[in-house]
Amino acid sequence: METRRDVFQAISDPTRREIIGILAAKKLNVNAISEHFEVSRQAISLHVKILQECNLITVTQQGRERVCEASLEGLSEVSQWTDQFRDFWTDKLLLLKHVVETGANASAPPVKRYPKFRIKIKKK
Repeated sequence: METRRDVFQAISDPTRREIIGILAAKKLNVNAISEHFEVSRQAISLHVKILQECNLITVTQQGRERVCEASLEGLSEVSQWTDQFRDFWTDKLLLLKHVVETGANASAPPVKRYPKFRIKIKKK
């Protein structure tokens, strides 16, 4: 049975997040990556494999070495997902600011609707 991996699974592990951060700065081979951690090279290789399957890094064979490079375009899915929450909470905070500055009985300014969440703010 083949396991389906996605970008959220890849970044759920702190070691993999750290590997992405290291590779964002420069290309490294698996041995060089493993020097940053207190786990075995085999464990790092497994993390690298998962990151590669999720298209967050690319691995190229250069002679006897496997060189890893960050492919951060894959994180756009995470960014898009979190942006919807950022927009939602920004609107909530703007509404709160409006209510605090104008008084609790003031009419609320128009608020965006979020069809994905079907969230509406009821006016009193």
